[in-house]
Amino acid sequence: MNNMNPTENAPAEAGGAGQSRAGAILKKYFGYGTFREGQEEVISNILAGRDALAVMPTGAGKSICYQVPALAFDGLTLVISPLISLMKDQVSGLREAGVRAAFLNSSLSAGECGEVLRRAGQNEYKLLYVAPERLLTEEFRALASKLPISMITVDEAHCVSQWGQDFRPAYLGIGEFTKALAKRPILSAFTATATSKVRDDIVVLLGLADPYLITTGFDRKNLRFAVKTPPDKMQALLAYLQDNREKSGIVYCATRKTVEEVCGALRERGYAAAAYHAGLGERERRESQDDFLYDRRTVMVATNAFGMGIDKSNVGFVIHFNMPKNIESYYQEAGRAGRDGSPADCVLLYSGQDVRTNQFLIRKSIETIEGLPPEQRETLLQKDEELLKAMTWYCHSTDCLRAYILKYFGEDAPVYCGNCENCNTHFESADVTLEAKKILSCVYRLRERNRSFGRAMVAQILRGSKNERILQQRLDTLSTYGIMAEQPLRRIHGIIDHLIREGYLLVSGGEYPLLQLAPSYTEITRGERAVVMKLPKYEPPKAREGAKGGGDAGGQSPDAALFQRLRALRSRFAASAEVPAFVVFSDAALRDMCRLLPQNIEAFLEVSGVGKRKAEQYGEAFTAEIREYMKESRDATATGEIRSAAANLRAL
Repeated sequence: MNNMNPTENAPAEAGGAGQSRAGAILKKYFGYGTFREGQEEVISNILAGRDALAVMPTGAGKSICYQVPALAFDGLTLVISPLISLMKDQVSGLREAGVRAAFLNSSLSAGECGEVLRRAGQNEYKLLYVAPERLLTEEFRALASKLPISMITVDEAHCVSQWGQDFRPAYLGIGEFTKALAKRPILSAFTATATSKVRDDIVVLLGLADPYLITTGFDRKNLRFAVKTPPDKMQALLAYLQDNREKSGIVYCATRKTVEEVCGALRERGYAAAAYHAGLGERERRESQDDFLYDRRTVMVATNAFGMGIDKSNVGFVIHFNMPKNIESYYQEAGRAGRDGSPADCVLLYSGQDVRTNQFLIRKSIETIEGLPPEQRETLLQKDEELLKAMTWYCHSTDCLRAYILKYFGEDAPVYCGNCENCNTHFESADVTLEAKKILSCVYRLRERNRSFGRAMVAQILRGSKNERILQQRLDTLSTYGIMAEQPLRRIHGIIDHLIREGYLLVSGGEYPLLQLAPSYTEITRGERAVVMKLPKYEPPKAREGAKGGGDAGGQSPDAALFQRLRALRSRFAASAEVPAFVVFSDAALRDMCRLLPQNIEAFLEVSGVGKRKAEQYGEAFTAEIREYMKESRDATATGEIRSAAANLRAL
C-alpha cells in the first residue's frame, strides 16, 4: 500500500505540549476540547496510514473524522459527496474556521468551476469537495493526476451499494478513479446507515485495503421520541408549534398534496413555513431550502425528498405528520433534529390511514422499476411490507421507544430510557382477557358468514356503530354487535394490535388488510391463556395542569434573555457574511456562552465550538455583548434593592 507518511505530512503547528496533533487541530480550528465517541479511534487509524470505514449515526460528527486528518496531511483531501447542500454548508463552515476549502458541483458556473480548478492546481486548498460524477470527466482526471492527494474521503458511502439507500451508479467509478492515480492515497468512507451486506459492498466496491471498521452506537440521547395518535393531526401539530414557537424544525409528510395542505394551514396561522417536494421546480426548492437554512423560515414542511445532507445544527424538532415506510427512513429523518447535541423532539403523529398510504406508495415504487422479473418484484414487495410492519409496531408499542429502535438495529438497550413519551408516561398492566375474547369472537362470527374485515370495521361492529355499511350488510345482527359499546374506540384498536403482535390474529396482505384468526386463538377463547397488556394510566386533567407548573410564568430566565441577545448578534454577523447562522456559531455554542459568561478573549476560547479563527473574528463583539448584559443585570439588581430599601423605610 503506497500511502503518504502521515507523520511527515503533519504540519508543525498541529503539535502542542501535552496535546496530540489531532487534539490540537480539533481545538484550534473547531473549538472543541474533546472528541465524541468513535472520532478519535477513526482519526488515529487514518493518521497511521490505514483505510477506514465508519458507520456513525446522523449528528455523531462524521465530518470531523476526515477534516482533522486532512489538516494534519500536507497534501489535498478529496471529499466525494452526492449532496450539493452539504458541500456548501461544510465549505462555508471550514472557511469560517480558517481552513482553505472549496467545492465543485453543478451549482457553479463554468467560470467558477474553472477558477476552483485553477486554484486546486496551485495547491491552494486543503479540502476539495466534488460530486461523484465529476470523477468521470477527463478534465478532472487530468488535474487529479497532478495533485498531491493525501486522502480520498467518500461521504454517504452506502450510495455505492445497490442494497443500500440512494444507490448512485457514479459511485461505482470511485474505485477505478483511485486505481488510476500514480500514488494511492488513504481511503476513508463514512455513512450513517449500513447493514452488514452494504458494509461488505463498500469495502469491495471502493477498494478499501484492510480498513479499520467501526460502527458506533446508534443511540442519540438528546433526542426525545414520542408517538401520538390524535383524532385531529392538524390540531395536534398546531398545539405543538404554539408551545415551541422559538424553535426551528421539520414537518415530514408522506405526499406532495399533504405538504401543500399542511404548509398552507401553517402560513394561514402566521407561521413562517416553507414547502419542499419533488413536484416543485428546482428554483422553488432551492429558495425554500435556503430560507430554512438562513432562518428566514422556521418550519420546513416536506416529503422525504428534503433533508439528506442538510447540516443545519439548530433543528429543535422533527415531526412526522405521517408514518414513514420503515424504521431506517424514520431514524434517519428524525436524526436531523438536535445535530449540535441540544435536546430535541422527534414526534410521530400516527393513524391507521398511514399504513394504507404506505402500502400504496410501496406498490407504486416497485411498479416503476423497469426490467424486474415478477418473482423478484414479489420478493421486494414482501420485504418492504415486512419493514412497514416493523414501523407500524413501533407506533403501537407501549415499551420504551428508544429501546425499540436500538434493538431493531441490533443493539442492546435498557428497557427504560427516561427520555421518550412511553417511559415518561405511567403505564399499568391490565388484564384484557375478556375484551380479547369478545374481539376474537367477533372475527369468528364474521368467518361463519364467510366475511372478513379490517381492524377499523371490526372495532366499529364491537362498538355498535350505526355506520351505513354495517347496517346495509346486516352486521348489526351479529351476536357480537355492540358488546364493547362502553369501550373507547382507541382502546379496542390497541387490544386488536396487541393480539396481532402476540400472534392470535393474522393480517392478510393486499390493498385492504383483513383480520383472520390464527390457530393459537383458541388458547384464549378456551381460557387456557390470559391476555395482559400495558395501557397508559392517565392523570385527571386538573392533576396534569398542576404538574405543568414550576418555573417563572412571567417571562424568560436571565440565561434565556442573554441567549436571545447572542442569537441576534449572531444573525447580524451571518447576514453580513451571507452564510446560515449556525455556520457562525451553533445554538449549543451560544448556550455554552450563557453558561460560562466569558468576558475576554482568553475565556471566550474555552467555549465549546470556538476555535482560534472564530475567536479572532467574533470574540470581541460577543464578549462585549456579554459584559453589557451583565452590567445591565447588576444595575437592575441594584435598582431593585434600592427601591426595596426605600419601600421598607416608608413602611417604617
